[in-house]
Amino acid sequence: MVYLSLIQGQNGWGVTYPPNQICALKRSTVEIRCTYTYPVGHYTVQTFWLTKESNGVYVDLKTDPLYSGRVEYLCGNNVCTLRITDLRESDSAEYKFRFTTNQPGGKFTGKHGVTLSVTDLQVQVTKTVDNYSSYRADLKCLSSCPLPGYPSYIWYKNGVKVWGQTSNLYSVRFYPTDSYSCAVKEHENARSPPLSRPGHWGVTYSSTQICSIKGSTVEMKCTYRYPSRVNSHDTTVEKIVWFTRESNNEPVDLTNDPDYSGRVRNSCNDNTCTLRITDLRESDSAEYKFRIITNQEGGAYTGSPGVTLSFTEPQLQVKVNQFSTWKELTCHSECQLHDHPSYIWYKNGQKVEETKQQYYLLPSSDPSYTYTCALSSSLSEYAPKLPSVSVSPSGEIVENSSVTLTCSSDANPEAKYTWYKKNNRNSRSEDLQLVFSSIQSSDSGEYYCTAENELGRKTSTYVSIDVKYPPKLPSVSVSPSGEIVEGSSVTLTCSSDANPEANYTWYKKKENEDSPKASGPIFTITDIRSEHSGNYYCEAWNRRGRHRSSVYLTVVAGAWKLPVIGTTLAFLLAIVFLVVFLVIRKKRASRQPPNSGDTPNSREQASKDDLHYASVQFSKNRTDPVYSNVGPVAAGRHKEEKEEEEVEYSTINFNSASAAPRTGDQATGEDPSALYSTVNKTAKHDRKL
Repeated sequence: MVYLSLIQGQNGWGVTYPPNQICALKRSTVEIRCTYTYPVGHYTVQTFWLTKESNGVYVDLKTDPLYSGRVEYLCGNNVCTLRITDLRESDSAEYKFRFTTNQPGGKFTGKHGVTLSVTDLQVQVTKTVDNYSSYRADLKCLSSCPLPGYPSYIWYKNGVKVWGQTSNLYSVRFYPTDSYSCAVKEHENARSPPLSRPGHWGVTYSSTQICSIKGSTVEMKCTYRYPSRVNSHDTTVEKIVWFTRESNNEPVDLTNDPDYSGRVRNSCNDNTCTLRITDLRESDSAEYKFRIITNQEGGAYTGSPGVTLSFTEPQLQVKVNQFSTWKELTCHSECQLHDHPSYIWYKNGQKVEETKQQYYLLPSSDPSYTYTCALSSSLSEYAPKLPSVSVSPSGEIVENSSVTLTCSSDANPEAKYTWYKKNNRNSRSEDLQLVFSSIQSSDSGEYYCTAENELGRKTSTYVSIDVKYPPKLPSVSVSPSGEIVEGSSVTLTCSSDANPEANYTWYKKKENEDSPKASGPIFTITDIRSEHSGNYYCEAWNRRGRHRSSVYLTVVAGAWKLPVIGTTLAFLLAIVFLVVFLVIRKKRASRQPPNSGDTPNSREQASKDDLHYASVQFSKNRTDPVYSNVGPVAAGRHKEEKEEEEVEYSTINFNSASAAPRTGDQATGEDPSALYSTVNKTAKHDRKL
């Protein structure tokens, strides 16, 4: 988000800061920019940036030893950019721009400047799984404030860069000797400390010693981890508890403890929990512990030792630092106060200022006076602190369930809250809570809140909402589309929207029992046959449910088979007709009785009417020919002449190679060993009966 802060004074004096909140990494470089205006007739004689101002003294960053050698001003044309290199966590502050002109009284400071938050990176374990010999863990690269834009991350294993990992989430197989760290691309010098393999259960407190004063507010923060699976059973968090005492060996939840009624709030997100106690009392001095309770048998863990909260006199001291043009008085305490209280400064016993700043500034020429400091017993007004966000219920978010996001920030006066969804500037709620009565998959995304009062505005880190839901109705497609021909290849594809991602199984529907055919979204049938025709369906499933869709396949014969089938049928029909014809002819022939006057020779001659005859001769020598004459007899002698007109006959002679040629053949010059055939067809002559 980019916010514009325009401070416009009278008669054309003004400073504009875009944006007014910046998150940057340790050891990186940041640029803070502003534009400024002043009345006509003026020109600037001095411009500088500052974080400290008190008692009419404004400290130029270039003269502050904390920024020595790390600050550069790039100014011109009423635009001035502050560049800070090698950022440190102590650089987190509100930066303002001040300029002086050539005219008397020509001085102006842009109020409500740019708030810079400097963060380092930490690797956090969000989930662990112990599968016998392997130990798996889900890692997250965290920052204490939302980094601008969409940073790309780099992961390191044992100090060596892991290629292909650009998300802030990384699932690893964690061996005892391994360590992991992370960085943001182009800021590799701001790498996180390495994380060695942790145990399955753990609670880590951000601070174990807190000193505070009566009536103030304190926050205790911790992160926790637990095995995501035990003995093949998934682990879910059922309850989280902050407590100081036990009853019947059970911790007493502070939210139910009457001693803390109305003063305690617990917010959790991404395995991080923050306990906030307001209006502190001396009776609140105790050791505070955090306990996690899961669904597993014996699956509970308490972080011990916990956080010790104490109330003591801070033993204040005033320390003086002398610089070239100014002096700095610091109200110092041996007890590191967690909640920044209000400080009261006295000059020769007279109250001169009450401020949230721990310092008081004096000109270097200020005469010697006695200065003392004290802590205010009442809370002064101050801008909101960085808001914390929580999700209820904790654990997995399921579609159609009720989910509540809560934003909280320490502020005086009380802050007003607004909820946003990332990449959408339209507010989702202008309340402490954002409530989804029946959350849907479209509500998944990253959300953040802002806390604002008249003294300032703060933006929270993002909270991720990942809605789980069963597969929607699967979509089924067939490729190639159109007619399915035998011998071709067919691919069935199934897809469904689901979270977690769906698994797929293909079945062929049968009368008795459906037969599984393939696992996965794609099912391919190569060299498809007619027996592959039928009803197929795809089932998409995850741990939230299942859904199915079907498709019917009809396989037709290939085009190349049609001519073959037609030819085969025609051939079979021709054979049938031929057989029938021969049978009928034979029957007709058998019905005609032979004439009494017919002789065998006459019947043979008559058969020439319809049939061929052949003469075969085998000759071994010139004098002993062997002849074979085959032919049916004619039906009657009176038809002999007519039948001879249509007869076709063949004569085949076989002569032995050793035999001498016959006398009758010598004149023709024929080869005596030749095999020859002669076919004669007599001409038809018109005859009158």
